[in-house]
Amino acid sequence: MKKNILTIVLSVLLSGLVAYGVGKSNVSQAPAASEDAGTHIHNSEYRTVNLSLSDYPDFTFAAETAVDAVVFVKVTIMSQAPQYQGDDFFRFFFGDQFGGSRQRQGSGSGVIIRPDGYIVTNNHVVENATKIEVTLNDNKTYEATVIGTDPATDVALIKIDAQDLPTIEFADSDALRLGEWVLAIGSPLGEELRSTITAGIVSAKGRSMPNYDGKFKIESFIQTDAAVNPGNSGGALVNKAGQLVGINTAIISTTGSYTGYSFAVPSNIVKKIVGDLIDFGSVKRAMLGVSVSAVTNEIAEQMKLSSPSGVYINEVTAGGAAEAAGLKKGDVITSLGGTALKTVASLQEKVNSFHPGDTTTVEFVREGKPMTAQVVFNAVDQMGGATADDGSVAFYGARLKEASPEKLARLGLKKGVEIVSVGEGKMKENGAQEGFVIVYVNDQAVSKPQDVIDQAKKSKRAVFIEGVTAGGRRGYFGFGKE
Repeated sequence: MKKNILTIVLSVLLSGLVAYGVGKSNVSQAPAASEDAGTHIHNSEYRTVNLSLSDYPDFTFAAETAVDAVVFVKVTIMSQAPQYQGDDFFRFFFGDQFGGSRQRQGSGSGVIIRPDGYIVTNNHVVENATKIEVTLNDNKTYEATVIGTDPATDVALIKIDAQDLPTIEFADSDALRLGEWVLAIGSPLGEELRSTITAGIVSAKGRSMPNYDGKFKIESFIQTDAAVNPGNSGGALVNKAGQLVGINTAIISTTGSYTGYSFAVPSNIVKKIVGDLIDFGSVKRAMLGVSVSAVTNEIAEQMKLSSPSGVYINEVTAGGAAEAAGLKKGDVITSLGGTALKTVASLQEKVNSFHPGDTTTVEFVREGKPMTAQVVFNAVDQMGGATADDGSVAFYGARLKEASPEKLARLGLKKGVEIVSVGEGKMKENGAQEGFVIVYVNDQAVSKPQDVIDQAKKSKRAVFIEGVTAGGRRGYFGFGKE
């Protein structure tokens, strides 16, 4: 039985290598007498297509050019009990020492971008890692250190102590075309399948995915049908020239394995993020200062747009770059920096390509009339900033949102502000966790994210936060502002 199954699988694989075109029905394939004779494919309309080997896509150059610059990343993570969540005020100073710890391992992929050992991967591959090992395609293994991470784009930069390494050249991901061939290179399902190469096409651009965990994210993924599985995360997506067009990041699957949809962070986003991490040690993110949503058919009709594309401004942040440029609530942004915008994700991607202080042109429609303005980007404030699609705002690396009536009722509270996500920053460093509801900041009751920001700004030296954990226990933590 096993032999029969193996024969069937091999037959399918071999036929997949030979077949390049499929007719409507009754497809037959005539065996080629020689390479010059080509392959004859007949469809139901009795048309004959002659295909020589030169008509088949050739990925050998791209594969051989890029494969040596893709590495296997092995991580060790120590899981510990959360801190500062007990009823005992003593734990605010000394932490929770009663939960114990355990060690687990994971793996992913990475891409060498500089010959002196700089490697880009995904943030979720190295997040919370206590040890990172990198194995090159020549089987040499190095210990790596984290240079910096950016959870919002799921990009991380690590480094090994090595020289004269093979690298992959960055391509312009904006130039990618739908239907263009791409290769995914990585280590799916672990070390045994290192340096696996799969092929597919660009299925879509500017994709975002459901935000189930509520974390602040900047997403404008390249969607492909190149096979990507767990372990491919952080690996390379390259074009036929062997250039890097994206970092493979995620799949959508009901099984946990590849089911036809894979997603990569565009190389233009990656290049900007890692450049900032190398040059500044952190991401210098520009802020436009708007709360936006997709353009509906009703808005398109009202604004006299030819199609429901562009980004609708729900709110303009006071004192922000958009307000200074003259943008108003109800405007529809159609282009930024010469790039046409169709979705909220495309606006996020474009804004993320700029640095604070950069100037560019913004095109928008107001009351049916096209208009143009110059915008100078602000820096993202650690306390406050552009409101995300879910209504949350930034606060020292975390995202805050007014707690829902259902959550308040469950925790026995009348009002409070929920921590919906925790990224890198002082909140995470001092014990903040997702689901925690802030009730007091420096002894002052809070009910909205702006209340938290205002109380923190009033404090000259420190911020002391009191509230209730997602499990219903009282909790405390604090940090200095400097």
